[in-house]
Amino acid sequence: HKLSRLSSTYTAKDIYGDMDSNEISIRRTATRTTILHSLSQRVNSQHQPADSNSNLDIYGNSQKLEYEKIPDVSVPAKDFGGEFSGIDPELVTWDGEEDPDYPRNWSRSRKLFQLLIVSLYTLISPMSSSMLSPAMNEIAKDLHMNNQFIQSFSVSIMVLAWAIGPLLIAPISESDRVGRRPVLNISIWINFVFNLACGFAKSTTQLCIFRFLGGLGGCAALNVGAGTLADLFSDNDRQAAMAAYSICPTLGPVLSPIISSFIISHKSWHWVFYVLAIFNAAVAIFGTLFFRETYSPRLLRMKANFLRTETGNSHLHTIYEIADGETQWERIMVTVKRPVKLLCTHPMVIGLGSFMAFVYGFMYLMIVTFPQVFRGSYGFSISISGLMYLPLGIGYIIGTIFWTIMIDKVYNKLTERNGGVPKPEYRLPCLCFSGIGIPAGLVWYGWSVEKRLHWIMPSIGMAIFSFSFIAVFQTIQNYLIDMNNRFAASSVAAAAVYRSFFGFAFPLFAHTMYDRLDYGWGNTVCALIGLALGLPFPIFCLMYGERLRKWANQRMNAEQARRDARNLARLQLQNTLEKID
Repeated sequence: HKLSRLSSTYTAKDIYGDMDSNEISIRRTATRTTILHSLSQRVNSQHQPADSNSNLDIYGNSQKLEYEKIPDVSVPAKDFGGEFSGIDPELVTWDGEEDPDYPRNWSRSRKLFQLLIVSLYTLISPMSSSMLSPAMNEIAKDLHMNNQFIQSFSVSIMVLAWAIGPLLIAPISESDRVGRRPVLNISIWINFVFNLACGFAKSTTQLCIFRFLGGLGGCAALNVGAGTLADLFSDNDRQAAMAAYSICPTLGPVLSPIISSFIISHKSWHWVFYVLAIFNAAVAIFGTLFFRETYSPRLLRMKANFLRTETGNSHLHTIYEIADGETQWERIMVTVKRPVKLLCTHPMVIGLGSFMAFVYGFMYLMIVTFPQVFRGSYGFSISISGLMYLPLGIGYIIGTIFWTIMIDKVYNKLTERNGGVPKPEYRLPCLCFSGIGIPAGLVWYGWSVEKRLHWIMPSIGMAIFSFSFIAVFQTIQNYLIDMNNRFAASSVAAAAVYRSFFGFAFPLFAHTMYDRLDYGWGNTVCALIGLALGLPFPIFCLMYGERLRKWANQRMNAEQARRDARNLARLQLQNTLEKID
């Protein structure tokens, strides 16, 4: 009997014709066996030479070369299972490369609208993190915070939550049972509840707990948002999308202190959180109404559920429903441990992540100390000192425009020179300029403040720092995604955990450092550290990074292949037992 399936015919009658139930059952078992065998062959190929005959798939292609290009999903199948649609007529996949329901094929306006919503979600958390900084003196008096360390701790504790949250939330958003939409929508409402609660805090303990819990909710957008971009945009389009997306988390910590400084000039500190909660609620309502699911495994599961109801064929399935042998608990444990392992053992994540974490930590150090500098040293009013965050914002905006164009231009030129074959290392040349720009901005800012030069001088130093900051994030973030598709989410999560710990810790020693070294030598010491982190290793990556990356990826691929093989063996055993029954 010839099996066939048109894109719109999924009923058992259309697929199997006049076969009786026993024949259909045998055919289904045989089909599943073929798919599981092919996937097992793919994961086992990671331990064999690439040119081995046993390394070829059913179409004669090398499995080993393809494994690393597979998206970061639970089953090592290409095209979300589409490679098997020719042998499994009940497999629900995208209807070809041009399927309009596939998120990357959505219209440009629809993708940009979803990008806008995710960017707004991502704006809330950074705004929340720095909103209380200009109001810290008033909050300290009201809540009896007599210790400078506790004041800094109450600001940065939200960033600590961003280091813990990704390890718990990422597994949920990458389940075909949940997807991106529920995680993002629920998290933005959690953020709203605790931002509002901060306005009613009666003690330092309450304020810190509310901010930490709000940070756990807010971290979802900062991490799941990057995954949403990968759902919507191809590698060629992602640089511009990443630039548009990243402008919100970088501007957030700048905009909120400006707003907060004017609020605290006319209202009590409670209104800082009330206004933040009002904006948070507006974004949450907008996103809840208009944000759509973008995660392909989840969309395919929804499609399968719909078709099962429409056709009455309960045997329709996605590749993730028949070939994912991992339990939810195992998936959670892997997703929690893998970013930590990458952070401790992968040289590219350690080297590049260290510079990113240092830059991120110093950004929060500056945010916490700005009130002391411009209200204390320069004698500005609360509202005017709030405007001194603007140079950071100006540097971010100019940097986003400039580096987006330059990084793309360099990447495309090097790719063309390499015969049209791109490499992740082609993202990194612009990073070397940040290795100079970041230290230069720190030294300029520090000595300008210590010598009490005109306010435009520290402002220029701040702008140089933030201008260079954008290149750090755009180059490293894209590199971590490109270096291994299978571990893209884990690599980004590892970098997020790393930088969030630095963002939490740096403000805690800021006042002590400046009391002992003052701003000139304090920033000079930090600039030397930045130079050591931001120049030698990126240059090393340009020269030898490809070999180092492949060596590290090979170890991670082998470990993932063993896990995939174990899960597939479990399913094969289950399939064999069903065949015997």
